[in-house]
Amino acid sequence: MFKFTLLHQDLESAARAGLIETDHGAIETPIFMPVGTAGTVKGVHQRELEKDVQAQIILGNTYHLYLRPGVEVIQAAGGLHRFNGWSKPILTDSGGYQVYSLSHNRKITDEGVTFRSHIDGSKHFFSPEYAIEVQRIIGADIIMAFDECTPYPCEYRYAKESMELTHRWLKRCIQHFDQTAPIYGYGQCLFPIVQGSTYKDLRVASAEYIASFDRPANAIGGLSVGEPAADMYEMTDLVCQILPKERVRYLMGVGTPENLLECIALGIDMFDCVLPTRNARHGLLYTANGIINIKNQKWKSDFSPIDETGPCETSRFYSKAYLRHLIHSKELLGAQIASLHNLSFFLWLVKEARKHILAGDFYTWKKGMVEAVQRRL
Repeated sequence: MFKFTLLHQDLESAARAGLIETDHGAIETPIFMPVGTAGTVKGVHQRELEKDVQAQIILGNTYHLYLRPGVEVIQAAGGLHRFNGWSKPILTDSGGYQVYSLSHNRKITDEGVTFRSHIDGSKHFFSPEYAIEVQRIIGADIIMAFDECTPYPCEYRYAKESMELTHRWLKRCIQHFDQTAPIYGYGQCLFPIVQGSTYKDLRVASAEYIASFDRPANAIGGLSVGEPAADMYEMTDLVCQILPKERVRYLMGVGTPENLLECIALGIDMFDCVLPTRNARHGLLYTANGIINIKNQKWKSDFSPIDETGPCETSRFYSKAYLRHLIHSKELLGAQIASLHNLSFFLWLVKEARKHILAGDFYTWKKGMVEAVQRRL
């Protein structure tokens, strides 16, 4: 089962609040998905994700899970939900982004992608059909079409050829998905992906093509890869005007707190990004009042809570000075505390956005919050 209900749309922007229903539970949108690349959100227990962070869905990655532990292990466990103990919805990236990042170790043809493992150099091949098959075995509630993510900057001709290849692959993904069934007795939904780099005509063409398949949801890929934020917002706005309003819109790999807020205002429902946990491990903390670099000398003897009024109970318990000590000492607990804090803040932020959309004052609230979350404390 996959059902999306659009509950309310903001009058002063394209922001909307909705509800996604899956066999593993409901997801209130807009939503942020913590990234659990290899079947785990780094340094965070599943029970903490559920109770402290209040995550409603997490993301796994097909490329990484395929290589390690391997699809045989995941299938023997009964799917990723049983393997990692997460009972709520899961989304899997098809591996297309990893193919993009392995530019020196892969070869792309119309048939698919031949690539070498970053772990041991072994050779592998993903066709669109096999990318769907692997995701069937992993057992995610939401699976992504196999696509090519272009770099930035990207020449027009390459962007066009890549987009057309992604479209051809999509037809094969959909055909294979529609001709096969879920393995574990619960439903799965396939999301097509809009590509086209930062070229308006390509984004329009891709969005129109993706929308023509009338799938329950659609994704926007190939952004947040180094382009200016203004370009990302322009492309997102353009695509959201074409993708159907009654379908879920997922912006892949985005982003900072201000990115989330601006793109919610453009009509995006779902986000994911490694930023909260990756930056947490380096001591960068996000709060409703601005950004804290906990490594800075100014926090060395600051014994006030990390975030006194924040949504994370852990952040209200430990002091800035203690967390700074842990991060400087490279203690694992430091990364764990900081990750819990950042993830809790990101989930709080989209929950607040939803609350203000439903209350009818999102646009005013968003303007003040965008300014606040960018401040350096």
